[in-house]
Amino acid sequence: MSDPAPLLRDWIATYDTPTTTVAHLLCDRHDPHTVATTEIGPTLEPTTLTFGELRERSQTLAAGLAAQGITPGDRIATLIPKGVDLTITALATWRLGAVLVPLLSSFAPSAIAERLTDSGARIVICADEHRTKLDPSPHLPTHPTWQIATTGTHPLREGDHTLHTLSQHPPHTTNHTTTGNGDIATVYVSNLIGPPRGVRVPARALTAMHAYHHLGLGVQDDDVYWNTADPGSAYGLYHGLISPLLAGHNSLALRAGFFDPELTLDVLGLYQVTNFASDPTTYRTLRAATKTLPPEIIVQRMASAGEPLAPDVIEWATDLFGVPIRDHYGQTELGWCAGIPNNPDLPEHNTPLPPAAIGPALPGWNIQVLEAITDEPAPPGAYGRIAIDRTHSPLDWFDGYHGYENTIDIRFNPERTYHLTGDTGIMDRQGNLHFSTRDDGAIITRSYRIGPTEVEAVLNTHPAVEECGVYAIPDDIAGHLVGARIVLTDDHTGTPELAEELRDWVSTRFAPHAAPHTVNFVEELPRTASGKMRRARLR
Repeated sequence: MSDPAPLLRDWIATYDTPTTTVAHLLCDRHDPHTVATTEIGPTLEPTTLTFGELRERSQTLAAGLAAQGITPGDRIATLIPKGVDLTITALATWRLGAVLVPLLSSFAPSAIAERLTDSGARIVICADEHRTKLDPSPHLPTHPTWQIATTGTHPLREGDHTLHTLSQHPPHTTNHTTTGNGDIATVYVSNLIGPPRGVRVPARALTAMHAYHHLGLGVQDDDVYWNTADPGSAYGLYHGLISPLLAGHNSLALRAGFFDPELTLDVLGLYQVTNFASDPTTYRTLRAATKTLPPEIIVQRMASAGEPLAPDVIEWATDLFGVPIRDHYGQTELGWCAGIPNNPDLPEHNTPLPPAAIGPALPGWNIQVLEAITDEPAPPGAYGRIAIDRTHSPLDWFDGYHGYENTIDIRFNPERTYHLTGDTGIMDRQGNLHFSTRDDGAIITRSYRIGPTEVEAVLNTHPAVEECGVYAIPDDIAGHLVGARIVLTDDHTGTPELAEELRDWVSTRFAPHAAPHTVNFVEELPRTASGKMRRARLR
């Protein structure tokens, strides 16, 4: 495959049409006897779901959801780990033309409520173990505007539905069709300032997902594929759930509820994983815990996404596994669009990279680094703003955020239209992208993206906190940890016990991964002459 352009044109013609049928593309067109998902339990036992079973079970669930009043365009939120239940729920959603809103299972009630309210969710479907997060509280109403369903067979609260009871209807056999611009999902991303924003994912984004699955990840028909990312994140949704279904490939889904490097190695060996996609924290943790590789592990391709992967981690993986980790660049708003492809049929597959380079744009994408003042391409090696050349990127799909459709940062010139990603970096003379930093100041910790103001807003609700500033602390395993500088009210004194109380405050009101690792009590925060907090001085 020296030229992937014909393949891209074929996918665009298939996925971006006036009558795109998502359920057909992800399920109904595939061999009903082929396994679609293999869910792995905490003791490593498998539960498989074939495409035929997925079709039947999602049709009956779609009928139950329709009986509850779900119609095209309605939002269905999920708080379900990746696996059989989520796959069935997602397909039922798309059969009705509804929009999936996946939520991170680590979120606390306040973060969940914020996203449910903003999305206008009609129903939230959660795993039984997360049902208490939806109980009435200071953050969640006693009489919510959304219905609640759980994945078990018996309702956990009065008024709850379950996937079992919703699936007691005759199958809903008429699939909704949409245009390529019709939304199929809303995925939330954190902001430096203000609430999280929901990225609108249209049906035509399926083209970019299939392209990355086949060209970027290099998943082949005979691969055993495992993506470890949480389905509440873009990488987990796009390439742990959607792209394998598009390609008709089985994907593994470990339902353990925690990360354990030994368990990860057990899955890699027991299930003979050949294509492994994960995040930098997973690789860094594996390196810290792994001295030798069990002989049954036969991984042939590895990829990383979410934040830049340090060269020494790539060198470690190459020495231990015998294959390099391909570090790929992307965003929730784009999918993944740059890096050395893992598809051996592409000539770029064996291209050597200079230190700290990510690689060239993947097929279907044109990436430029623009000067900050002129919006013209920066000279090779010069820092600038990473931009997508939309005029020459047939896979580009992002048009805006839910409720903020006109906020996408676009630059025009007579020949090209650029979408500014909010990232900075350089492009070297060989066309390799070097990532520098996020312009928006988000903290990436354990591959979760956190807006500092989200953590500050939670801390500021504690009665001891007068004001606070949140910042990133470099860490060898997590990438970054969350740090907080706290100015206390006059009637409180900084103690280790109060610091621990503030960590718990964030953990239970936002998410455990956002809890400050370091809490410092200070007299005042660094500020400019006009009184604005100087974030760069916090650390």
